[in-house]
Amino acid sequence: MTTLTTTETVLSVDHLRKIYNEGTEQANMAIDDVSFEVNKGEFVCIVGPSGAGKTTLLRCISGLAAPSAGTVTFEGQRLTNVPDQLGLVFQDYSRSLYPWYTNGRNVALPLAARGMPKAERAVRVSEALASVGLGHVEKKYPWELSGGMQQRVAIARALSYRPELLLMDEPFASVDAQTRFDLEDLILKVRRELGITLVLVTHDIDEAIYLSDRIVVLSKNPSVVKEVVDVPLGEHRSQVETRSSDQFLALRSHLLSLVMPHGA
Repeated sequence: MTTLTTTETVLSVDHLRKIYNEGTEQANMAIDDVSFEVNKGEFVCIVGPSGAGKTTLLRCISGLAAPSAGTVTFEGQRLTNVPDQLGLVFQDYSRSLYPWYTNGRNVALPLAARGMPKAERAVRVSEALASVGLGHVEKKYPWELSGGMQQRVAIARALSYRPELLLMDEPFASVDAQTRFDLEDLILKVRRELGITLVLVTHDIDEAIYLSDRIVVLSKNPSVVKEVVDVPLGEHRSQVETRSSDQFLALRSHLLSLVMPHGA
């Protein structure tokens, strides 16, 4: 039996540049030169100063926006649109869920768009909601749930079609602190159980350290990669013990020195 020793790259970003209104007097370079890779099963966070172009970068690597230069490769193929095996979760869960549809129907939307038979959709919806601890809300509506529960429904929808890569843009920024901790632990649990590959954009350095295997640190606009920081905190993490460990605090200090302007 042959042992596989090579690392499979799911996402490759190579010298990506993004200029808005290119060729006009209003031209604005949001991203100058960004390169990094994400390997199968890895959790990578992207951080940087306010206005560093983090959301723009995520839109480019998801296929929602075309880069001005450079390439994005997903599973060996150059990315030109949003691939079927890529999931997206945004910050504004209230706008991503249809309030007139039940939670179950909201989760089923991408499955129906892919032509999945109704019986199979029903099983997938139940499995996806159960995976985020919401097996009991399928027939309720989003407006009957708390903000944190609505974001869980949005995550369940992204997980329902079993994506190879899940991209998340500030997914926990609109909830209270305790709910945020709960959602962080939820996504770590989902990652362990499903073996999913994740890229998450956040302005919260502590969150990035707590969640990730590696952190891509962007400079101020127009952004370049200042450093890619390894996070060797192990697979199992605790909100209290991990965040109070010497290793966590050392990583926090280093990342703050990269992100914050001198003298801040």
